Amino acid sequence: MTQSLDAILSKATREKSLNRDDLIRLLSITDDNERESLFQTAYQVKIKNVGPVVYFRGLIEISNICQKDCYYCGIRKSNRAVPRFRLSLDEIVAAARWAHANRYGSLVLQGGELQDKAHTAFITEALHRLHAATNNELAVTLSLGEQSREVLGEWRQAGAHRYLLRLETSREDFYQRFHPDDHHWESRLECLNDLRSEDYQVGTGVMIGLPGQTTADLADDLLFIRQLDVDMIGMGPFIPHGDPPLAHHLKNIDKTAQLDGGLKMLACARLLLPNANMSATTALQALSDTGRELGLQAGGNIVMPNVTDPKHRQAYQLYDGKPSLDENSDQSRLGLEKRIESIGETIGYGLWGNSPRYTTRIPT
Repeated sequence: MTQSLDAILSKATREKSLNRDDLIRLLSITDDNERESLFQTAYQVKIKNVGPVVYFRGLIEISNICQKDCYYCGIRKSNRAVPRFRLSLDEIVAAARWAHANRYGSLVLQGGELQDKAHTAFITEALHRLHAATNNELAVTLSLGEQSREVLGEWRQAGAHRYLLRLETSREDFYQRFHPDDHHWESRLECLNDLRSEDYQVGTGVMIGLPGQTTADLADDLLFIRQLDVDMIGMGPFIPHGDPPLAHHLKNIDKTAQLDGGLKMLACARLLLPNANMSATTALQALSDTGRELGLQAGGNIVMPNVTDPKHRQAYQLYDGKPSLDENSDQSRLGLEKRIESIGETIGYGLWGNSPRYTTRIPT
């Protein structure tokens, strides 16, 4: 017999546990009142475990040069239409200085995936320089794709604290549908395990609403993420880029359904991992002007305002409809302040906002 929604939500808050059938039930919600109950429960779990504080991660998009060729991504190597760029060390340091001066507690260095020695050395030097320029007062997250354990260790020693690597899906066969044959799901999983071994705060996530994906698949994704015991979750709705090979899916994107699916996944993730950090992603805002606020109200507590020079942002579009491409860093900060204030939350200026899940795992 299927449990009622109230029984499932009560179990989630009481036992901090949901099974596959529970998650399928929650992810299948279509009734407005039930949806609101799910979001309110997830929000209360968030308040209890991480508080009503939003932590900024100043996003520096350091390069759109990538050796990968993921079918859905706008900066995949075979996309000849995108002009390639890489920030200089001075540009990275300048963005870090701005974030530090404006009391952002954390940075994210994000870029296309490269695995050559010159790239490794470049990131290592960038970490050393930005920490020297900001008195070692910023926490740094890297989102630079799959790397060897040796490289991850080097970057950890240079001052990286967190690493975000999306698994994309917990189904290996499903992963291969959206990637070339030389891209391997097992390699991503191995890298996630290496990140834990190198003492990073580990983040991962999946894409939501992929063609052919079911609510059962998404429930399995959430259970797999819980099994990985990650510290951070960053996941968002599937929005392909408008160039081949998946551009034909754009015309079938139902923004309302994709947003709804993204918010329900975020809420369920909060119920499963109450004390993890979770992003209200920019992709949510691409689907609705208030998408990030809705994400915060569904359980998110992290926002990544872009601090990259706007002249480079047009060339760093992983998906179509990316918002705020022409905003400078000040405009982005001020806009987010108003939005976050409007939902009764505060910004953790000057704070690293470490994942409570990580800090309770590490012996003192």
